[in-house]
Amino acid sequence: MIEITVGEAVSLLHKYIDPNRQLFEVVYRHSRSVADMALRLLRRHPGLEMDAAFVETASLLHDIGVVRVKAPEIFCFGSEPYIRHGLLGAEILNGEGLEAHALVCERHTGTGLTLNDIEQQQLPLPHRDMSPRTTEEQLVCFADKFYSKNHLDIERTPAQARDKLLRFGKDSLARYDKWCEMFL
Repeated sequence: MIEITVGEAVSLLHKYIDPNRQLFEVVYRHSRSVADMALRLLRRHPGLEMDAAFVETASLLHDIGVVRVKAPEIFCFGSEPYIRHGLLGAEILNGEGLEAHALVCERHTGTGLTLNDIEQQQLPLPHRDMSPRTTEEQLVCFADKFYSKNHLDIERTPAQARDKLLRFGKDSLARYDKWCEMFL
């Protein structure tokens, strides 16, 4: 796995998201909040033996793909549907040689998307499992559930985060509940 610094992660956000300064602010502030929460949770559970540097940089980069989606309410003026932002971010980071970071991008949507989810919902995604596998991937995905890109200054409670997942079904809720036990 290629290791990068926080500064290098932020430089990649600038490279792909600038000159859209408003989008950069949204993505950076959201991702910094996710990183800070993930690091707080990691410190609470040293027995999980996670790579803190990777968790931080992966958190910062997990939403880099939004630059290619259409979501004007958060200053995204691309052409792709929002559900593809993780896959698009993975493409960007794979192109940078950051395969492990790319997997975090690909696997963080909801609580991860199973092949069954993709097929049943007819999502415009490749037909493969896109669920977080490593503990680091799960932690970044979990921390992401507490922050929105629409309300940057609000941290959801665990109950509020769970409520936002109701639409994804019982399997998603079961994964979230398991992560609450692991990380909170």
